[in-house]
Amino acid sequence: MTDLLYQTDSYLRSFTARITSVDEDNRSLALDSTAFYPGGGGQPADSGALHVSEMVYPVIRAKKVSDQVFHFIGDELPLPGLGVQVQGVIDWDRRYQLMRTHTAMHILCGVIFRDYGASVTGGDMDPLQGRMDFEFETLQRELVDKIQNAINQEVANARPLRVEILPRQQAFEIPDLIRTKINLLPEGIQQVRVVEIVGLDLQADGGTHVANTSEVGFIRVVDYKSKGKINKRIYVEIEDKASLK
Repeated sequence: MTDLLYQTDSYLRSFTARITSVDEDNRSLALDSTAFYPGGGGQPADSGALHVSEMVYPVIRAKKVSDQVFHFIGDELPLPGLGVQVQGVIDWDRRYQLMRTHTAMHILCGVIFRDYGASVTGGDMDPLQGRMDFEFETLQRELVDKIQNAINQEVANARPLRVEILPRQQAFEIPDLIRTKINLLPEGIQQVRVVEIVGLDLQADGGTHVANTSEVGFIRVVDYKSKGKINKRIYVEIEDKASLK
């Protein structure tokens, strides 16, 4: 079992762990703990490196398989063996961009649910850009402009974020915990990680986030499209300056 360090500290850039499994065929290593996010919920997996003595093994991506996180190794270096201690280092610039982006998506989701009661039907993201689908019958430029103003007001409000890991039964007593149209949480999960933007949004979520909405930057709605009768897609990009240009 891999201890998921990123669940309680998204700002952890490096860590020490030991190798618990080696998959030579797929050039991947499982560790007893990791700060690498293995992907999920629309957020891509982290990349970075594992350091073993003087050797540096590039980590292309991480992936969760059952209760272990495997780290896929690039290059042609022979893989280290079981029990070897490694130092993991996250590609922090990319990770922090994804943290800002993921938090921006929660702000967008929280504002639209609060103001219009629309559920999320899908979403995806890359560093500093993403898209989210909502149950809107109509979506016009005037409404998009209102949404952009509202989400950036929440950035300016500098709302703190809180993370808790709750027993499943307790978590599901929270109203509107699942904002997606379909509940994506497997039945077997007994603990639910909950991310709260204080005063705006509270959702079950496994990804990494910034500590305060003020870190996100300006969220620009760059496009919107109809993807069906009651399914509208909003595209956003994240900028460093929280001001209109």
